[in-house]
Amino acid sequence: MNFAYLREFQDRLTAWRIPGNDCIVKVGYDTVYRYQSGFSNMEEGKKMQGDELYYLWSCSKPITCTLALKLYEQGLYLLNDPLYEYMPEFRDMEVLHKDADGTTYTEKAKNPIRVRDLFTMSAGFNYDMNSPAIREVKEATDGHCPTREIAKAVAATPLQFEPGTRFSYSLCHDVLSAFIEVVAGMRTRDWAKKVLFDPLEMRDTCYNLPSPEKMARMAVQYNFRDDLNKALPTGGTCGHILGDQYDSGGAGVVSTIEDYMKFACAMANGGLAENGERVLASSTIDMMRTNQLDENQMNDFNWSQLCGYGYGLGVRTMIDPAKAGTAGSIGEFGWGGAAGAYLILDPSRKVALVYAHHMLNNQEPWFSPRLRNVLYACLDR
Repeated sequence: MNFAYLREFQDRLTAWRIPGNDCIVKVGYDTVYRYQSGFSNMEEGKKMQGDELYYLWSCSKPITCTLALKLYEQGLYLLNDPLYEYMPEFRDMEVLHKDADGTTYTEKAKNPIRVRDLFTMSAGFNYDMNSPAIREVKEATDGHCPTREIAKAVAATPLQFEPGTRFSYSLCHDVLSAFIEVVAGMRTRDWAKKVLFDPLEMRDTCYNLPSPEKMARMAVQYNFRDDLNKALPTGGTCGHILGDQYDSGGAGVVSTIEDYMKFACAMANGGLAENGERVLASSTIDMMRTNQLDENQMNDFNWSQLCGYGYGLGVRTMIDPAKAGTAGSIGEFGWGGAAGAYLILDPSRKVALVYAHHMLNNQEPWFSPRLRNVLYACLDR
């Protein structure tokens, strides 16, 4: 193994438009690469130190899905169960339709939302964090936004399509967080601490926001402005953390890349963490990284950087390396976040990569397939 290409790639990113980045690679339980490039705070000239906290945004999703699958392993639900058996507000859903003249109307859904539809983004939800129903919850709860109440607001909004028929990136994993709360009998943040964060010694990881002392280590979050060709500070907020009682399954986790690697390493090693704790059974991880989308749903899963991938239980999964134009492995899986966190897991080679920068308009379609190709080249040099 020789990781000179990866180091050079990180430096090219920071010379281009990414303020700063950090990356770890493990093979088995051995750290074979670690490097930071650029700045955690450009305005103050503060270089990356390696202990920065990040809003993971959608890199929260693999954690949320793992937490839900731990309940699945305990026999507390089946993937094909109707969601309304656990959350009655989802029993009588309406589907939004549009006539040829643009007139909209709703009809009762023919299919129930199944639990699996939450994992696979096939429930029919949208990703509107500011819908009228969600705004009502914000006002009624003085901005605290309990997770269950937000889920009820999602249930009060007509679906975009018949459940189980299409793929649409949406609030599915936020509703999955509410589902965890119902089935586990405790908040998602508490379930996570009990079964994942504490056992894996992920002391810098939480849903919602950490202590003020830890927040001081947050890397400045930027937004790349195409009109200015420049990255500007955003003020350091995550718009998906709606309130202090909201555990956003889709975007609510804050962590460091060293902490996130503890989770990633376990997932790449058949569910067994470096400290001996078991996160999931290897068979559950294999199911998680098996494509769950049918042909019609795959037509919606068409982001350029995901060419050659299918979608499993909350993660992309490589199904066609030739189509992707990659030397990577079938079954490699992971996800990315809106501010640049990125996860690559390859159980066939016991490889885990955790990468992060902290910039919205994160350039993922450009950097992520290149990052993957550079990784595999380095592993075989």
